[in-house]
Amino acid sequence: MIRKSSPPPARRAKKSRSPRREAASEYRAIEADPLLKTVFQRIGKPLEAPFVPDPFQCRAVEAIRHTDCLVTAPTGSGKTWIAEQAIREVFLRGGRAWYTSPLKALTNSKWVEFGKIFGADHVGIVTGDTKENTDAPILVGTTEILRNQLYDAMHSGEDLGCELVILDEAHFLGDRDRGVVWEEIMIYLPARIHLLLLSATISNAEEIAAWLEKIRGKACTVVNETGRPVPLYPLFLHPKGRVMPLLAKEKLYGPVREYLHRPHGGGHHHSRPDFGHILDVLKTFHLTPTIFFLKSRSECDAALKSCRRHAPADASDPFPLVRDELLDRFPYLLNHKQRVHLDGARVAAHHGGQLPAWKFLVETLMKQGCLDAIFATSTVAAGVNFPARTIVLFNSDLFDGQAFSPMNGTEFHQMTGRAGRRGKDKIGFLLAIPGRFMDLTHVRDLLYKAPEAVQSRIRSDFSMVLNLLLSQTPQDIREIFASSFAAFQQKRGSRTGAVPAAGERSRDGRRNAPPPMQTATADLWEDFLSHLAFLRAEGFVDTDDRLTESGVWASKLRLDQPLLIAECLRRGAFPREDAKLLAAVVAPFVYEGDEDPFPEKDRLPRRLVTACNRVARALQPFAARLEAAGFATHPLCFGVASVIYDWARGSDWDRIVDRTGIGEGDLAMLVLRTADNLRQIVSLHETHPEMAALAWNAREAILKEPVQFT
Repeated sequence: MIRKSSPPPARRAKKSRSPRREAASEYRAIEADPLLKTVFQRIGKPLEAPFVPDPFQCRAVEAIRHTDCLVTAPTGSGKTWIAEQAIREVFLRGGRAWYTSPLKALTNSKWVEFGKIFGADHVGIVTGDTKENTDAPILVGTTEILRNQLYDAMHSGEDLGCELVILDEAHFLGDRDRGVVWEEIMIYLPARIHLLLLSATISNAEEIAAWLEKIRGKACTVVNETGRPVPLYPLFLHPKGRVMPLLAKEKLYGPVREYLHRPHGGGHHHSRPDFGHILDVLKTFHLTPTIFFLKSRSECDAALKSCRRHAPADASDPFPLVRDELLDRFPYLLNHKQRVHLDGARVAAHHGGQLPAWKFLVETLMKQGCLDAIFATSTVAAGVNFPARTIVLFNSDLFDGQAFSPMNGTEFHQMTGRAGRRGKDKIGFLLAIPGRFMDLTHVRDLLYKAPEAVQSRIRSDFSMVLNLLLSQTPQDIREIFASSFAAFQQKRGSRTGAVPAAGERSRDGRRNAPPPMQTATADLWEDFLSHLAFLRAEGFVDTDDRLTESGVWASKLRLDQPLLIAECLRRGAFPREDAKLLAAVVAPFVYEGDEDPFPEKDRLPRRLVTACNRVARALQPFAARLEAAGFATHPLCFGVASVIYDWARGSDWDRIVDRTGIGEGDLAMLVLRTADNLRQIVSLHETHPEMAALAWNAREAILKEPVQFT
């Protein structure tokens, strides 16, 4: 038996707000099942050797030279190398390449990475926040930006100036909210431009390739690699501190089954051990660095506190270079409230409630091997290069935005893909912790379950309709719907019922629209006609189904609610002289909460109340017409205007956070999305020059540290 001395007994944790009740650890000793002796002997770094690409990488590079290519391979297997080689060949020929990702963080990372490989002068970036060196031969950006450039190219009649487009994280084609953007790109992209799709979690690659071949008239080679570059070994941590295999011959290991069948087994009345103790276990058996996947942001933050009692005895600075370079680069982070955990215990939290710069710092430290563990929500599993030796799961379900539901194959593969680092680990580990929300049988099944098939999410919204009408007739648009992945899947009978609930809002609030998985050409066309009729009635489209002057400039407002912004501009409802006030009244258009978090108007400055009331009065008749036409309107919560107004006028960031109770990351996102809406107004400099100039000044007033970083 592998046995180590036991750690100090854990103190009883405070009662948390989560459904799980914290309790004292039952650890008596840190030990491992004898069967793990040979497994743990495999832990270590592989011998250094010259890089030799895998056969699947070579096949993909050869394919993309001649045609489209869809690559599916586990996380960490080297898909980025394929992208780099494809870009290099285009670059050396004097051509141009476009690389896109769904995440700004990943896009920024690739911008830096490609700049080091190809030279910073040869790489540009375009996101909603950053726009630099856009004429470079290698361009990285978010997927929405590329879709918008395709709109512009179709309108101007010009070809998109590139020879290669790379869509990373291509499984986002099936994303409920953003999948339509991926599908639009695949439909609109000129066939002469080779398309490289990269993903770790697409199970119906052949179907997607067949659809692409049909609409693009060229072959799409599928390169499918199923083998992990680093094998995954699943473990189970008994509440008494013993580590054991989770499985034996594809079934739950005997002692694990015995534990589950005990009275109170399975964790329904048994709380998880202290995080610090779990980290002690992981360190004892050299299972760090580790990613702990937790349900909520509050759990991630709370977990840090228990680790301070188990901080390394070594008091030396674990990352002096980071302090010299990154903390100096982002001065606000020098006094970040979680820095004490970073420095003292070498652990960090990573979730959407944190500042972009802080998350960037944590990601950099993890990549450099400076941290023992991070506590993260499931969002870190998608897209960000976040390597670890072990991932820890406490739950077998995830929150989908509305309710908790059992984790599916795609989500599970995204998480476990982070375990085991190519070139740094010989083996990676999944550690399952028993508890109230952990179904070990479900986890066992997921280990052998393929990711779910990607389904089409195409649908109409006002921004899409306006931009298509710039260059297409209604009949052209009907043919676009006929060539959609949705129509293709329906003809093949491969569409599933795993869809959002009926009546769910689309991006522009379309009410009672058929669920995306049940629509095809006829339903898409009917929904398009409803949008077209409303645009015609409101004067954005003429009787010949062409955009009016208002329709042309409104098409440049590539937003979730373009018509509301357009109506304010048409009626002169926005402030005309005060840039800070303009930023404030634009903020409610991006806030997605159902209730106003700051409804006390008596506490707001009189000028702000007057400006908000003017916008509300201007939009009231228009919103009523939207409702009458069957389009739901999201209420504008003008309380958030006070937050942006305070920030624009120079109020202290920490005071705003304390006053509002908004997480720093959420507040930063509110600011950034407000800035993006203002950027869209700036684009109207030809038709609305004064308002565009004011919007530019408004962006400058809110894009400052600690929100903005590059």
